[in-house]
Parts: sequence; C-alpha cells; structure tokens
Amino acid sequence: MNNKPTIAVIGAGLGGAAAGALLQQAGYPTKVYEQAPAFSRLGAGIHLGPNVMKVMRRIGIEDKLNTMGSHPDHWFSRNGLTGEYQSRIPLGDFARENYGAAYITVHRGDLHELMVSTLDQENLFFDKRLVDVNDQGGKVRMTFADGTTEEADLVIGADGVNSQIREKLLGSEAPIYSGWVAHRAIISAEKLKAYDLDFEACVKWWSEDRHMMVYFVTGDEKEYYYVTGVPEPEWCHGTSFVDSSQEEMREAFKGYHPTVQALIDCTETVTKWPLLERNPLPLWHDNRLVLLGDACHPMKPHMAQGAAMAIEDAAMLVRCLEEVGAHDYREAFELYRTNRFERASRVQKVSHDNTWLRQDEDPAWVFGYDVFETPLKAPEAVSEESPV
Repeated sequence: MNNKPTIAVIGAGLGGAAAGALLQQAGYPTKVYEQAPAFSRLGAGIHLGPNVMKVMRRIGIEDKLNTMGSHPDHWFSRNGLTGEYQSRIPLGDFARENYGAAYITVHRGDLHELMVSTLDQENLFFDKRLVDVNDQGGKVRMTFADGTTEEADLVIGADGVNSQIREKLLGSEAPIYSGWVAHRAIISAEKLKAYDLDFEACVKWWSEDRHMMVYFVTGDEKEYYYVTGVPEPEWCHGTSFVDSSQEEMREAFKGYHPTVQALIDCTETVTKWPLLERNPLPLWHDNRLVLLGDACHPMKPHMAQGAAMAIEDAAMLVRCLEEVGAHDYREAFELYRTNRFERASRVQKVSHDNTWLRQDEDPAWVFGYDVFETPLKAPEAVSEESPV
C-alpha cells in the first residue's frame, strides 16, 4: 500500500462512494470527504441498469441490491393522455441473459447507504465542505469550512454540479438551468389498492412537452415513486429544491390518464427540483486533480443514467490508474477522459433531448456496456468533439 499514492475523494455521493470503494479495494490509501453532516435517506428512486450492476458486482453488493430492489420485466412507455403503449422494452430475464446483469429500481437512499457501508469507515469524514484546494505540484492541500486542512497525492472531484474542484480547474461558472423541473414523490403502495387500475413496475407516461416516470423502489413493492419532467421557464427560488403540492401536480398533468391522476391523489408530499446541465467540459483533469460524475457532465435525469455515468466514471478511473500505474497519474487521467468522454457526452445529449425509450429501440449500447471489459482507446485515437 505504501507504494501507491494517497487519494482524496471529495464527495460521498454515488460516484464518490463507488470511487472510494473501488480505490480502497485496489489498495490505495483513500479518504472520502462529504460536506453533509451525516448520512440521510433522501426520498428518491433510482434505476440501476445492467451496466451499473456490473460495477456493483465488483464492489461486492450486487446480491444485496438484487434482494433490495424491484425487478421490472419491462420498461413501458405510454401515451400520457390515452394510455396507449408507445414502447415495451424487455428487462427481467432478458436483461440478465443479454446484458449480463439484472435491471432493478431501488430507493436511492437505500442504495447510497449500502454503498457508503462498503467504505473504510475510519477514512470517511462527514461535515467536510471543501472551500479551497491548492495543487502544490507534489501534493494537493485541501482546506475545509471547519478550518481543517488535509493533504493527498491525488484529489478526485466527485462533488456534484457545483463542484469546487471544477471551479479550481475552469473558474466559477453557474450551471445551466435547462428550463425543466422535476417533481419527486414517494407513495405508499397500500393506497393504490383502492383503485381498479394497473400500476406497472416501471412505466413512463409521455405527452408532447412533459412526462412522469413511475416505478417501485423496494423489492416488496411497498413504495411507489414518481419523478416528472415539466417545463418551467425560470428557477428563481435560490435553493436546490422547494415544496410542491397536489394542486400544482394536477395543473401540470391536467388531462393525463386516470392512472396518473390516481398517483397525484395519493401524493402526500412532493418536492420540485431544477434540472441543471453543463455543456461538455474541455477539461476533466489537470495535474493532480480529476473530475467525475456531475462535476464534469451533469445531465437531465431523463435516461435514468446520470448516477450510472458517475459510477461508470469511478470504475473507469480506477481501471486506468491500475492500467497505467498511479504514479503516471497524468497519463492515467487522460486515458480515463478518453474512454469516458464520448459515452458520457452521448448520454448527456440523449438525456437532454428526452427521447430515450419513448419508442421501441435497442438499448444494448447502454445496458450491455461493461466498464471493466470494454477495450481501452488510446488518447490520440479519440476526437475532442462530442460524438452527437
């Protein structure tokens, strides 16, 4: 272990937790710093496609997640007004046989708690908000809001859309408000029994300018979750989310199918979040600093692949450090960027366009991807431009 550089991961979200777990597993002296004062079970759901479950397998939590999550047989897309099917994308056994792992939906907080539990708890630090980072050439010095300082050989910025590491590399620049908001709510499935309606395990309701994605977030199917995409010209709240209401939901989805109306009727609390993006960044790393996830490619959640890209980033970054040798970190970081830029940019673009699985299509390029097995491309072999 002493022959490997010390690494600091800034941010213990899903990408940061994956990076920390894989680095510690590979024998790197790694500390993870999280600005939140403690872990909390945030009320949201998440899709874990086979491409992500292969990383969970490497971390050692695939079996627990398979038990914890819901296993939809299909991703259905329906016309929001008429209920007609627009696509039926097979998952379930088809995903396991054709993509090499299960497709599950799960509570984001339960996933996060499980991932954080895999970290070396003695090297996981909460209430550590980074306020400055100084790459001194031979070491990186980090200063936190509580006045403490730490040093590491390499620093990974997994600190989200408002990343301090990104600001250090590229200067201060606010993310782009996409003009869309997401409403999020978890419903007790018990309430839905009062309705003579079909509440499918994974379904997206669409109309021309908005949608509602709905799925179970527990294996026992006791919690049903929805997340929307709704146009809203401005976000003037100055906060990361605000409370919404049944009344606002009814107005946003007026005329939608009775199943959607039932979900709104059963909603007790609902929040509203701005959807933020950035254009593909020209720089993902500089000397001893490197970015992953929302710090370098935040995207709308419309493909259910935002967290997946951060987790894939983490796995590819560790793979490249191992491939090149971490003491040649500049070469390793450029190899990492080369092998993530096109894929992340493509997912970012499709998420922005909100076309994913709206009609029948082959999702194998996403779900069949294996970050550990895909052939590595040399940096000079890849264009700097986005592929789409």
